Amino acid sequence: MHEYGLTKGIVKIMLKAADEHQALRVTGARLVVGENTSIIPGSVQLYFDQIAKGTKAEGAVLSIRTVKAEMRCPLCETNFIRPRFSFECPACGTLGNPTQIGNEFYLESVELEDGKEEGGIP
Repeated sequence: MHEYGLTKGIVKIMLKAADEHQALRVTGARLVVGENTSIIPGSVQLYFDQIAKGTKAEGAVLSIRTVKAEMRCPLCETNFIRPRFSFECPACGTLGNPTQIGNEFYLESVELEDGKEEGGIP
């Protein structure tokens, strides 16, 4: 249920961008969510629609891009996408170490009705 608080913060950032640019409304936004964050994109979408209701963000399209978790093999130094339920390097079978790729959670962009676009805040 931590998605509710996170989504509320996302909507707050979107509304702030709309106010700063004197936009009539928010038409869309792009969110990046890493696989390791344990954030459920479907829950974020559900809460977004509820929280945005009655604000300048109501009706905005929230696009969510999921980033797969990446591992690095300490033996052969291969970077690889972590297979489900496995941490083994596909090249040599050694257990991989997690990298920072897959831990992302940020608003990449906010689209406003007046055509201006606000860059993401990592």
